[in-house]
Amino acid sequence: MFASFFLENLGRESLIAADDTWALLALLVVSVAFAIWLEQRYAWASKISGAIIALLIALAASNLSVIPTSCALYDDIIWGYAVPLGIPLLLLQCNMKKIWRETGRMMVIFLIGAAGTVAGAFIAYGLLHSYIPGLEAVAAMMTGSYIGGGVNFAALANEFNAGEIAGAATVADNLLMALYFFALLLFAGMKFFRKHFTHPHIDAVAESGDLKGAQTQAAAYWSRKDISLKDIAMDFAYAAAVVFAAKLIAALIGGLIPDTGVALHMLHTFFGSEYVWITTVAMACATWGEKQVAKLSGAQEIGTYLIYMFLFVIGVPASISKIIHETPLLLAFTGIMVVVNMLFCFVGGKLLRFDLEDIILASNANIGGPTTAAGMAISQGWSALVGPVMLVGTFGYVIGTYLGILVGGALGA
Repeated sequence: MFASFFLENLGRESLIAADDTWALLALLVVSVAFAIWLEQRYAWASKISGAIIALLIALAASNLSVIPTSCALYDDIIWGYAVPLGIPLLLLQCNMKKIWRETGRMMVIFLIGAAGTVAGAFIAYGLLHSYIPGLEAVAAMMTGSYIGGGVNFAALANEFNAGEIAGAATVADNLLMALYFFALLLFAGMKFFRKHFTHPHIDAVAESGDLKGAQTQAAAYWSRKDISLKDIAMDFAYAAAVVFAAKLIAALIGGLIPDTGVALHMLHTFFGSEYVWITTVAMACATWGEKQVAKLSGAQEIGTYLIYMFLFVIGVPASISKIIHETPLLLAFTGIMVVVNMLFCFVGGKLLRFDLEDIILASNANIGGPTTAAGMAISQGWSALVGPVMLVGTFGYVIGTYLGILVGGALGA
């Protein structure tokens, strides 16, 4: 009440205005630093992960009207520059010669999760379509989003003329993803899941870290390393060069492929995606430039920091009050889809004897996309899985739109 009155007198919707970039940047970097400090200081924070702590801080700040839900810093700088620069740095350790078999395994569980997303859409629609007008379009949009990502959501919203309900679905989706990421990380640390699934990457991190005294796993994994000014310069030069090259390749090849017909549209979507080429170029460098890559230091740390900033930003648009008052049924709808996806992943993974880490990251790549899945892998120290999960998540961008269209068409959208 007081906050609303105070903000009305300020003449804006949040304490910090959307165009006050320096104040927003200061809050962002301080929040990320605080989250990393907590993660490396306390065992409970290490289990949650600094990435999720940063996301929760953003969620609280936006819902208390301290920061705006949209601004140039978040929408243009973090999404437009920090995320693309972080990806090639994180992929430097991913030699495809060594991890190809793990990529193949993760693709299987990813496709099982995609089938779960489609099944969840039909189940949720059957339970709730009488209560939510226009749910057919929402089912299509969320199918695309929960197999691919935001690009699929936008494409399907335009395809089915979703209108205002698209905004309400976005709000529900953002809060649900924050809770969902938190749940996945809890699963990774729970005795029940560790008892019933193999977890070699969790064990490897625990064994490699010298957890003495108050030191957490995060502190052990991210211990101090040698790094020079030249390393920092080379890391950023490499990342910017990869992104620039990827954008040129995507624009060139995407322009050569007409965006007509189902098959050509699929090829145009895949080969015209800058993230496909960022991943491909970075993977090629890591695989065939092993000696050069070995000389770079600090790339993983810099890339991880950029991902932490991104995870702060994805927590910003989640409006708890709007969901409670305006879109509770949409939250239930998306919740059913996520739960069914997770059931498919965990049950399928158990039957096929997949590792717990593969299952968690594949489900994350479905629901959150390749970047959030890579962020989770890095935050937990599962560095060997970053490359595979980026590849399968990017593949989701290609198939998400088509499966969304099939779901929408089947439901009569």
